[in-house]
Amino acid sequence: MAAGRFLEWAEFIGHRYGTPVPDPPPGRDVLLEIDLQGARQVLARYPEALLVLLVPPSPEVQAERLRHRGDSEEEVQRRLAKGREEERLGRSLTPYVVVNDDLERAMGEVTGILDGHRRGAPPLSGTGPSEGV
Repeated sequence: MAAGRFLEWAEFIGHRYGTPVPDPPPGRDVLLEIDLQGARQVLARYPEALLVLLVPPSPEVQAERLRHRGDSEEEVQRRLAKGREEERLGRSLTPYVVVNDDLERAMGEVTGILDGHRRGAPPLSGTGPSEGV
């Protein structure tokens, strides 16, 4: 981190995560799965970056997903609380919000957002599918 070899890094609930500085071939996109801290770092470094916020369909579904992967109840509650705050702040950084309720549909929506961004289309007003995008 001190040597600047990470595009972004963050500490999230006691764990450190980071993305090494990518070296993509010319004309290729870099897709990152990062948290809000990382998104802010990327936007500070690359203001033209496209940010898409992925959100769970509901807190209940998110809790079940976390429990299914083996998280303790304490960890589930911490992640839900952190997720609520990150969603609120994430919505202030981007007009693009995709509800991750169906993988194929969500991937299609993200692909459509990326295609529009490549064409130079202005950001859409509103947010995810239940809200008009």
